[in-house]
Amino acid sequence: MTDSRPEIPFKSLSYSERLQSRELAAISMIVIHATELPDMAMAREFGEEIHHAESRTGNSGHFYIDRDGTIEQWVPLERVAHHVRGHNANSIGIELVHRGRWPDWFDSDHQDWSDPYPEQQIAALSDLLKTLKSKLPNLRHLAGHDELDTDMIPASDNPEILIRRKLDPGPTFPWPKVLSGTGLERLCM
Repeated sequence: MTDSRPEIPFKSLSYSERLQSRELAAISMIVIHATELPDMAMAREFGEEIHHAESRTGNSGHFYIDRDGTIEQWVPLERVAHHVRGHNANSIGIELVHRGRWPDWFDSDHQDWSDPYPEQQIAALSDLLKTLKSKLPNLRHLAGHDELDTDMIPASDNPEILIRRKLDPGPTFPWPKVLSGTGLERLCM
């Protein structure tokens, strides 16, 4: 039986080789993110920005899935991407292109998250999760960025109001549908 899924194009970030290396056996979790940007081009632009002066690296996931289901890999699995504080070393970051709260991420009046995820994007994510589960023997858990980064910060429009720093993948993310058939368990923190 052959795998009929198309090969995922690898579009390495300029600093990928400077990211810390790891053994694939260290990977036990996948973290689902939303870009909170309008399109893949803006996500790439942000991903290329250097945010860590000492290592000259930025913040990004390993895989990006566009609304039409197109998948790109930006960081090798053998490298630790900066995608979630405190959990990078043992996880893979998967970013879904989604507007989220863009462009007013931290404004207290813009915390609603109503856009659904397109079916083709969720189908591509499900396929990717199954593929990764079959390739990585210690992969067990799936978590949302919001479940691992629960910090509250002052709202940009009113510092007396505290808002969640991270909300992704957001309230419209279809957890039961995504988990079905993957062999992964949702990480409960």
